[in-house]
Amino acid sequence: MSQSTIYKEYLLQSEPNKFEAESLQAGEMIVNMGPQHPSTHGVLRLEVVTDGEIITNVAPHIGYLHRCFEKHAENMAYNQTIPYVDRMDYLAAMNSEHVWCMGVEKLLGITEQIPKRVEYIRVLMAELNRIASHFVAIGTYGIDIGAFTPFLWLMRDREHIQRLLEWASGARMLYNYIWVGGLYYDLPIGFEERCRQFVNYLLPKLDELETILLENKIFIDRTANVGILPLDVAINYGCSGPMLRGSGLKFDLRRVDGYSVYPELEFDIPVGKGLAGTTGDCWDRNYVRAQECRESVKIIFQCLDRLEGNHKRTPDFDPQAACPKKLRTTGTQELYFRAETPRGELGYFFRTTDRSDVPFRCKGRSPCFSNLSVLHEISKGCMVSDMIAIVGSVDIVLGELDR
Repeated sequence: MSQSTIYKEYLLQSEPNKFEAESLQAGEMIVNMGPQHPSTHGVLRLEVVTDGEIITNVAPHIGYLHRCFEKHAENMAYNQTIPYVDRMDYLAAMNSEHVWCMGVEKLLGITEQIPKRVEYIRVLMAELNRIASHFVAIGTYGIDIGAFTPFLWLMRDREHIQRLLEWASGARMLYNYIWVGGLYYDLPIGFEERCRQFVNYLLPKLDELETILLENKIFIDRTANVGILPLDVAINYGCSGPMLRGSGLKFDLRRVDGYSVYPELEFDIPVGKGLAGTTGDCWDRNYVRAQECRESVKIIFQCLDRLEGNHKRTPDFDPQAACPKKLRTTGTQELYFRAETPRGELGYFFRTTDRSDVPFRCKGRSPCFSNLSVLHEISKGCMVSDMIAIVGSVDIVLGELDR
């Protein structure tokens, strides 16, 4: 068997290319970036068509980290699925748990039964995890374009958050802390004081981050006016989170839908303003994430005030008091519930049958999937080296993207 025949059989067995060599114009070539390339932030394969150093088209190939989440959810009880929810967006597991549990609680009609202390603890944990997630996004993005020190600083400060979350839940990454109807356990004694010390320590560190990274001339040169996402394109592709707000739209589900206790809290919604380049470029998306860390600190302070004030711990407080003994739905229902995670709108669609504790159908709406789908729109005409900056600015987590 000739080598050309072996190669053709190999191509038939492997994943097909989006672009055919016969359709290329003169001077164009196909370059595969990934799925083992470190700058793709996971096992993502990018099929890039280039004309010299200029990108003319790009197609992402996904599915290398498929979690089988939806099939798990359709074969397990609602509360048993929470550990699988953690493994989708493993950098923001607490936020994902929060969305799942609120959706199931609305499905079961027990939203009003959740104690306020539980709600404030949930929001506190979600915002701590939001900061930790953004620190990974900004820090690894700096490494992508050659800035190593910000990564070390952010991982140092993220470690404090990891230890706080581990203190409360027993895990550093996959928590299973937020339960349907309540929490696994109340906050440890002294948690509020330690958390307040941390956020007081963190505020000046956020100023240092802006100075060393966002205001750095090399960082601005690599990200400003690169990967520009116009607002109308972002809306048409269903982008959300910092991708959408980086293009200038003040759309945050914590404000728009007003779930949990967010309507009682004061915080701003940062948007891209084109301060270093054009509104919607890579710099703006990182600027929005950095400013969101400041807003999360505001929310954490307010949650701590309430947890140490009107909703402080009492000897008889049971964080599992509202947890239903049997999570059975009444009648056939359909429900879609969404909330704001660090990457955007995470939503779950449920279709239930009567008297069942297992959903007949569960669909996860991943913000990463919609955000990545716009990649070919914002990459055309850019340099190959700019592709690294563009992919990093999207902030994808493959476990959630593939689901």
